[in-house]
Amino acid sequence: MSASTVEQDAKSFSTLKRFNFFLYGTIAILTSFFPLYFQEIGLSKVEIGMIMAGGPFISIFANPFWGYWSDRLQNVRRILILLLIGNLLATILVFQLREYAVIFAVMLIFFFFNSPTFSQSNSLILNAIENTKHKFGAFRLWGSLGWAIIAVLAGPVLSWMGLLNLWILYGAMMLVSLAFTIGLPRGKVVSKPKGERQSYWKVMVSSKVFFVFVILGVLISVPNSINQTFVSLYISNLGGSNTLIGWSVFLSAIFEIPVFLLFDRFLKKSTRTMLGCLVLVSLLFVVRWLLMSVVGGPIHIIFIQILHCITFGGYYYVGTALSAHLIPVEYRATGQAIYALTWGGISGIVAGLCGGWMFDYLGPQTLYRICAYLSVAGVIGFLGMWLNQRKAA
Repeated sequence: MSASTVEQDAKSFSTLKRFNFFLYGTIAILTSFFPLYFQEIGLSKVEIGMIMAGGPFISIFANPFWGYWSDRLQNVRRILILLLIGNLLATILVFQLREYAVIFAVMLIFFFFNSPTFSQSNSLILNAIENTKHKFGAFRLWGSLGWAIIAVLAGPVLSWMGLLNLWILYGAMMLVSLAFTIGLPRGKVVSKPKGERQSYWKVMVSSKVFFVFVILGVLISVPNSINQTFVSLYISNLGGSNTLIGWSVFLSAIFEIPVFLLFDRFLKKSTRTMLGCLVLVSLLFVVRWLLMSVVGGPIHIIFIQILHCITFGGYYYVGTALSAHLIPVEYRATGQAIYALTWGGISGIVAGLCGGWMFDYLGPQTLYRICAYLSVAGVIGFLGMWLNQRKAA
């Protein structure tokens, strides 16, 4: 490899880190403050839940669609650019609307471009570092850093600008993210055997462990999606400010960085080890939701959110690594899309449709107790998988 090629690779890897920083930070702004914006313009929690459920529903089609084109074109970077442009245009439009039905329709378009973004960025990282000394976590931690820092800065900025101007801040940050797509690696994948047609079902059943893993993941991801959608409303209802919500997001993401670095160094790429990690992480999810069910004020939620770094951060890293480990490299983008589909798609539909109703009619305390029960079921399932792998070893 020539010196110019090495320098070019180093530059593209550096750009990839910066891109992840701004991409995750930009979407953190929307994720954290979108529910509050919708509440500000007069929507009920049930209506907000319906809108947020639309994203996971669309992701059922969007993730496989964009995953297919990434694999076919062998150019993840081009797909990411299209996703970000569509995301930006749909966002600008939705913020000009006030009619619920029209907002809902345009949000479906937004989610078509937004929901596959993280799975495609993961595919880009995994493809770019293939056969190099680089580790996934060293790049993904920049996403966590951006999510934490930009979200905490957005809180006081939005308190000054007003939630109705959320689109200005988000649009500006999305343009910055688009600028960093210049210089990204292409993300070319290994070619498929000539004449072989792609089958999503074939990818899904190519490994029994992968199939069961993504099904059980729904039990863990439904409570996480409920929390992601309604935690800002929970903090607000308890008297918390936009600045406090920003700090909640900061503490939920900043400690993902050491988590990713530790997994980079110590996680063994074996199915049994990774399933064992999922058992422990899922158990911590149970603890997290039980604590959320007994909070007495917004400041308590802020500190409980620190567990997000270990629970979501750990599950996200191990799940991504396990998917890459179990699925053939030529179907990597599709495998990551299926993982994202079950983690944020199916579970998000349940979270959006049921979460808003439970928040309104059962109260957040009961809502989080139900989340804990679902996570217990996930723990039992992953424990069974781990025991089966141990017997087979």
